[in-house]
Order: sequence, then structure tokens, then C-alpha cells
Amino acid sequence: MKLTPQQKTEIRDKIKDIISDYTNLVKGIDNEAHHNEDRAYGGIIRAKKGKLVEEMTARMVQIAWIDVLKQDKNRLQINKRKVPINITDRYINRQEPRIRNYLSANKATHRYMFGTDVQVFIDEKLVLPIECKAYTENAMLKRILFDAVLTKEAYNVSKYYLVQLESQLGGDYSEQKELTYGSPASHALMSHVDVDLVIITLLNGERDINRPIHKEEFFKELEPIILENTIEKFATALEAYREQREE
Repeated sequence: MKLTPQQKTEIRDKIKDIISDYTNLVKGIDNEAHHNEDRAYGGIIRAKKGKLVEEMTARMVQIAWIDVLKQDKNRLQINKRKVPINITDRYINRQEPRIRNYLSANKATHRYMFGTDVQVFIDEKLVLPIECKAYTENAMLKRILFDAVLTKEAYNVSKYYLVQLESQLGGDYSEQKELTYGSPASHALMSHVDVDLVIITLLNGERDINRPIHKEEFFKELEPIILENTIEKFATALEAYREQREE
């Protein structure tokens, strides 16, 4: 779905608030990291940016559901609730006999508690699993794709979302245009999983490790149109769950 001019007007102030929070946080990260003696500089930078993307993403989902689709906010839940991923029989069956017997006898205890960064539930059903990153390169994409497979197994969802501030995937993921062709390496990796990965990049321009955006001279503006487009994508994904309201 496309946002109407009226919808864009209605959400304009909320988009401005997101941009303001992004600007203040990113411009203040460097100073905070330099004055924190308890944690490594790089760790603070990554944690702050990652948390920022999670918060921005959750706010955009809420705008899509409540302000654009005009739906009941009580039907919407955003959380990091973890679910058990159980050991599979096909894995157990290919072990040598003693290991196989051990795993079979202790099957109930062999599980991994799994969740992703922003999990969007409508009426208690997971509809948008979203991974949030300050940036992504293809080695990281491999792990994200495995998480997408686990999410499909746990919740039977066919799409998995990646929201990143910057892209380091190559190709045109860092360009804001109607049709994205992606990158050769990323497509090769994604072709090996039966999940559709939707990649959303919030800042223009490929990530340059020598030009970090938390440095004042390399700061990148967050453009309103990019947030509008992202909200459109979330509204389109959530539209199937809307209830028509009587006027």
C-alpha cells in the first residue's frame, strides 16, 4: 500500500521525533563512549546503534498499525519473547548408536531458547520477525539467514525482515529506490534458505569503516522519505490483519 498525502501529514510529527532522536543519539555516542571507563569504546558504539535501530523499528511498526491502518493498539504486541527450538529426529538418527540412544533418552532437555530483536505479534500470532543491525555484511547475513530458518520452524512464517542503518552487503542495498537488485553474494546466500528476507536500509550510501557516522564529519542525515517508505512496507505486511471499522 502507498501512504496517502493525508496519512503522510498525520504521521509527519512522529517521523520528525524519530529523526530527532536518531540525530541526538548518534551525534552523542562518540562523546559518551570516550568518557565511559567501564566498557570498550567499540562495544558501546555497536550497542547504542543496535538499540537505536530496534527502538526506531518498533516505533515505525506502531505508526503503521495504529496511525496508518487505524487498528486497535491492544491487538499489537512487540517483544523479544523466546521460544524453544527442539532437537530434530533427523539429527538424532544420524548419530552413532550410543550418542543416538543418549539423545533419544534426553530429548526433552535438548532445546535452544530462541528469539529475534523485534517480534511483532497481532492477536498473539507472530507476523513480523525483524532483525535490527547498525550495519550488515555478508558474513553476518549467513547467521541472520539461519535465524530466519529457525523462526520459520518455530512460527511458520515465510518472511523475515532485516532493518539496518547502513549496508555493507554490496550491490544497491544502500540506495533508496523503488526496485532493489541486491548484491551477487547476498543473493547466493539467500538462495539456500526457503525464507524471503526483506532488507530495509535506513541511510543512503554504503558503510565505510573509515567514515563512521557517529563522527561529526561523517554524520548521515536520516531522511523523512526513507521512514515513510519503511512505514509503508510495514503497513503493507500488516494490512492482512486489519479489521474494518464502522464509520
